[in-house]
Amino acid sequence: MTDNKRPHIVVVGAGFGGVKVAQKLAKLPVDVTIIDRNNFHVFQPLLYQLSTSELDENEIAYPIRAFFRNTKNVRFFMAHAEDFDAENRVLITDQGEVPYDYLVLAAGAMTNFFGMENVAKHSFGMKTLQEAVAIRNHVLRMFERATKCEDEAERRRMLTFVCVGGGPTGVECAGALSELIYGVMAHEYHDLDFSETKVVLVEAMDHVLAMMPDELQQETMRVLRDIRKVDVRVSTQVMDYDGEELKLKDGSVIPTKTVIWAAGVKAVSFVKNLGAETDRAGRVVVEKTLQVKGFPEIFAIGDCANFVQDGRPLATVAPVATQQAETCVENLKRLIKDPAAKLAEFTYKDVGAMATICRGHAVVAMGSTKMKGFFAWVAWMVVHLMRLAGTYTNMTVAYKWFWNFLFGLRLGRVISDTEMKDI
Repeated sequence: MTDNKRPHIVVVGAGFGGVKVAQKLAKLPVDVTIIDRNNFHVFQPLLYQLSTSELDENEIAYPIRAFFRNTKNVRFFMAHAEDFDAENRVLITDQGEVPYDYLVLAAGAMTNFFGMENVAKHSFGMKTLQEAVAIRNHVLRMFERATKCEDEAERRRMLTFVCVGGGPTGVECAGALSELIYGVMAHEYHDLDFSETKVVLVEAMDHVLAMMPDELQQETMRVLRDIRKVDVRVSTQVMDYDGEELKLKDGSVIPTKTVIWAAGVKAVSFVKNLGAETDRAGRVVVEKTLQVKGFPEIFAIGDCANFVQDGRPLATVAPVATQQAETCVENLKRLIKDPAAKLAEFTYKDVGAMATICRGHAVVAMGSTKMKGFFAWVAWMVVHLMRLAGTYTNMTVAYKWFWNFLFGLRLGRVISDTEMKDI
């Protein structure tokens, strides 16, 4: 239980921003409750490696309570946040009401299908651990079923995999799928003709990786097309998908049973219940101090917050959330000490962008520094290893990456939801 004499700060969401806030508040004279529907923090940038069998669940997920085992002023409350009673400073969850003195919304984002109900129904998002596991199971199952299918058209449909969205997630997923298919499956499924397999990357804009310089965008498309055999289609917009055919705006159709949607995100739906101003993606609009407009005791950071800098909202990426967490905690400390104190204004310091394309190939842009190829790939690995939670995870992931680089091993090829009808 919390100490009623001390300020109670409730943090909704155990993503990068939420965990950072709780860690910075640990051991201070406050009580902290971190709320999440899952009992683990997931390293979202590596979800695509789970979905393509390179890593396992426990290598990109970390128990939330383990972060705070030595900080008794931080407690974890597993629940689904549903609504607000802002007047009485109460957060409403499916497990009961949680009172607060200050509230930090770090609830993250969900896949945005832009109102296309059929696409949402039949395609796969990749924002959660559960979605990544579902993709892995589905992809592996498609190959198992294809070995039994005698209809060529249906078999080709099973063996066509489409990634929609040319951002880092879409690019990385397409490259990893190609590695899995042509580097592993082709050596093990002796009764399949791999000329029937296809990986397609679809992007509505005329380029991929919008945050990258043009030369790195071109390098990314070159590697995907020439080295990884990915059919890259830019200036191509999705119109509908019924689970069998992906219909494009130009009138063409891609027969496929697998569409992985990485074309956009929106804030988790419950934040709109606060009644504060939100943008088209459902993100709550915040002040320069990261306080929600009209609610000075409520802060919002990360993917569920709309923070405008240089005339546009900041991107929904981990560095934004972690930097915002620092300013959020500083302002909480100031408010607790003096409710009339002048608060710090947040300014995002761009740390650059990077994306891996496939084994041995990545692109990195940091200020005037541009890298591509093997050394960019090594830099990408080092940065991501530094951000993983726990020494065990770092060692395990580094070990798997090393063996995957040498031999292309994908030992996570386990269908974990097998039904009797699949046998």
